[in-house]
Amino acid sequence: MKYKMNHGDGVTVSFMRRTVSRKLALSDEILMSVDKPARYIGGEVNSVMKDKSEVEVRFAFAFPDVYDIGMAHLGIQILYDMFNSWSDVWCERVYSPWPDLDSIMRDRNIPLFTLESQDPVRDFDFLGITLQYEMCYTNILQILDLAGIPVRATDRTDGDPIVIGGGPCSYNPEPIADFFDVFYIGEGETRYRELIDAYRECSASGMPRADILKRICLIPGMYVPSLYREEYNDDGTIRRRIKLYEEAPDVIVKELVTDLSDTYYPRKPLVPLIQTAQDRITLEIQRGCIRGCRFCQAGQLYRPVRERDPEYLKQLALDMMDSTGIDEMTLSSLSSSDYSHLEELIGFLIDECGKRHVNISLPSLRIDAFSLDVMSKVQDIRKSSLTFAPEAGSQRMRNIINKGLTKDDIINGATQAFLGGWTRVKLYFMLGLPFETDEDIEAIGELSNDVAAAFFDTVPKEKRREPVQIVTSTSFFIPKPFTPLQWAPMADREEFVRKAHVCLSGIHSQLNQKRIKYNWHDTDTSELEGILARGDRRICDLIQRVYEKGAIFDAWTEYFKYDTWLEAMNELGIDRSFYTTRERADDEIFPWDFIDAGIQKSFLLREWHRAREGAVTPNCRDACSGCGAARFKCGICLTDRTGTSDIPGSGTQTTDEALTAAEVNDHEA
Repeated sequence: MKYKMNHGDGVTVSFMRRTVSRKLALSDEILMSVDKPARYIGGEVNSVMKDKSEVEVRFAFAFPDVYDIGMAHLGIQILYDMFNSWSDVWCERVYSPWPDLDSIMRDRNIPLFTLESQDPVRDFDFLGITLQYEMCYTNILQILDLAGIPVRATDRTDGDPIVIGGGPCSYNPEPIADFFDVFYIGEGETRYRELIDAYRECSASGMPRADILKRICLIPGMYVPSLYREEYNDDGTIRRRIKLYEEAPDVIVKELVTDLSDTYYPRKPLVPLIQTAQDRITLEIQRGCIRGCRFCQAGQLYRPVRERDPEYLKQLALDMMDSTGIDEMTLSSLSSSDYSHLEELIGFLIDECGKRHVNISLPSLRIDAFSLDVMSKVQDIRKSSLTFAPEAGSQRMRNIINKGLTKDDIINGATQAFLGGWTRVKLYFMLGLPFETDEDIEAIGELSNDVAAAFFDTVPKEKRREPVQIVTSTSFFIPKPFTPLQWAPMADREEFVRKAHVCLSGIHSQLNQKRIKYNWHDTDTSELEGILARGDRRICDLIQRVYEKGAIFDAWTEYFKYDTWLEAMNELGIDRSFYTTRERADDEIFPWDFIDAGIQKSFLLREWHRAREGAVTPNCRDACSGCGAARFKCGICLTDRTGTSDIPGSGTQTTDEALTAAEVNDHEA
């Protein structure tokens, strides 16, 4: 692959012996005046060029953040590869222009363009926007605005692209519902072909936009927000949800890939032109998590656990190494240690990556003897640190959040790490968890001290090459939809600050305080994320008002302006406490209740009550808890358990019984 800049602002790109000439959307003068111009020219290794005259549907895939962040996202890589494997579709990419280029584009009326063809986004059939983080919501409006697409879906005409959103934040689409025509709920590999075929058929018949959306809403997993509205009680809670189109579904059931070894995966992933957040090959080994942590949204949304076949992964790894030349590979999953073929896969990768001088990264590992042995083989222990995520300092709090980790587990893991030569340990905790006391917060300092003490107890003085360092970090708890803690109140920013000082004081009171470094997350961002995560459709006005006041890149500290958000909330009469600090009643209707994420609301409520009691629920491998995911008839739900759960209303160890229990209550939520 090669490209060269011409004086006529053109670029000649050679892809697999095929040469395509195109005119860049930005002049040399503009490119040379902005930071990292390679963000905007395309032409990366393994990017796809097609002849526009030979495709019927053009899909612009947007990541509402800067190129450096978006290029590291696996979901875009998978869907980009899938779309472009279809001869009638050309999928191209677009990322949020950094503020320097954003200003130039507005001043000179340059429309937002895709990287591959450099064509304006507004000329495409679809604009897909991945929704990964609530603090990127103003960037969604930036993309629409710069593209010349009306921000509100109701203002769009037949000539505008269909704007579709997907990703984890789409499980509560209501705070951004007014900006989207469609939301795809669930995993993207299953229904896009059906969606595109329906669009082609409707467009060929001259069907107007409104009727196309009514046709799309009948496809499983598709939510068209304009076909629904909400009525509210006097206290601001939702009274009921009303359909405006009789045939629209009452419940949107998430889409799920049942066989991860027989689906799309990029064997030739895109290689960025500049250094990005993660310059590495990503090998996704499984989806879902068996652990059932009550605060973790991903652990609930991606149930059930589904593993990829190790032979499939081995060939994927070889193909991706050969097609990219990237010198690092990471194994991706929510809990890599729970992948049942990990030892076999790691043995193969150590051998093959060693031949190719490719490093292996192993996130999400439990710190045990096997993991430490593996890590000692694949990384330089003098330059790395180990990470533990106890999430809470006291055992009482770890039981409340169902963390499934004891102090002995943590100390034993740290001890083995110190014996293996590690001297730097990172500990991650949350503050503001439900039912938390100051004693629980002070226990964070005590546990940090105990980990430091384990170093001195384990490593003889003469063998201490460098001093031990414990980096203790706290983030603030945000109750997320589809978790057992979605009923919980959230602390306000003043209480977050107080809790952080309690934690700091607890650390300063410890014997090994000089060996402990403390970091905590921004309180303002946390409060706003809580509003956006659990908000309803009334929050759309807030997001648009803030954007009109100049807010973009709120996920970046240097651009986040909390005062702007406060000013907009005051102007619109939005009560922050309604969305954050109040505890929800058991029977409250949530804005996201019309979505069936595969887990029953009754299960989540049962887990919320067990959290109050500090009761621990076994993980999915030990016993079925009857969450409802067994209805999908795949993954770990097809495994016979040797144990049983004694939780009232839970499933049992046998597949047939678990399936029956789930199917009976299929749409209970």
